[in-house]
Amino acid sequence: MAPGSGISVEARDQVLWISIDRPAVLNALDPVAHAALSSAFDAFAVDPALRVAVVTGKGELAFCAGTDLKARARTNEDGHPPTGYAGLTHRFDLYKPVIAAVNGLALGGGVEIVAACDLAYAADHATFGLPEIRVGLAAIGGGALHRLARSMPLKHAMELALTGRRIDAAEACRIGLVNVVVPRGDLRAHVARVAAEIVAGAPLSIQATKQVMLRSLAHGDIAQALAARYPAAEAMLASEDANEGQRAFVEKRLPRWSGK
Repeated sequence: MAPGSGISVEARDQVLWISIDRPAVLNALDPVAHAALSSAFDAFAVDPALRVAVVTGKGELAFCAGTDLKARARTNEDGHPPTGYAGLTHRFDLYKPVIAAVNGLALGGGVEIVAACDLAYAADHATFGLPEIRVGLAAIGGGALHRLARSMPLKHAMELALTGRRIDAAEACRIGLVNVVVPRGDLRAHVARVAAEIVAGAPLSIQATKQVMLRSLAHGDIAQALAARYPAAEAMLASEDANEGQRAFVEKRLPRWSGK
């Protein structure tokens, strides 16, 4: 990314690591950082060589402490791109997996990012909170309330949102906000292993899986969800990789995915 954007990216083993690099403000986001994150996700979306994205924060203190209020005070505007908070929360056509590697404090917008990711893993010292109600606001800008009500037991989501209190990583795991908690020194290696497991699958199969799971939520019951059309699944079934996977199984070898 451009120098001064507060965002750094690294591509390794078909995984794009996107790091919020603003430690002086606990990795809080200003309009420049929002725009840089959106650009990073734009590039990830169209690059067939990149299969999984990981969002994390630089350092061990903070994942993202939300909005940089000093920057916001200068303009009285959030400065979010059309793709939403962190260039992610309103991005509804990205069917490659995105993982949150929560390396520390995640407050407000930081939780918005976690909620918008498909998977989330936390270091054991990480803490989480939605403090918006304590300053006369609500966590509506990035869709966290909508997502958490769908992805967690409702009473746990209500407690997190209505009290504004902070919870530790173990509690976040217990209520379903994150998948797994690991020692802080193991976070990157653990997330890299999960990303590698995803990359081992066929590209179109991974995208079809994500699309079906997310789009099916819009239907009132299972019968409607099963009857709906899912373009990514149709592309998967007609793909060369669908044949390659079956051939590889019969021939007892690893498949060679082409993404076609």
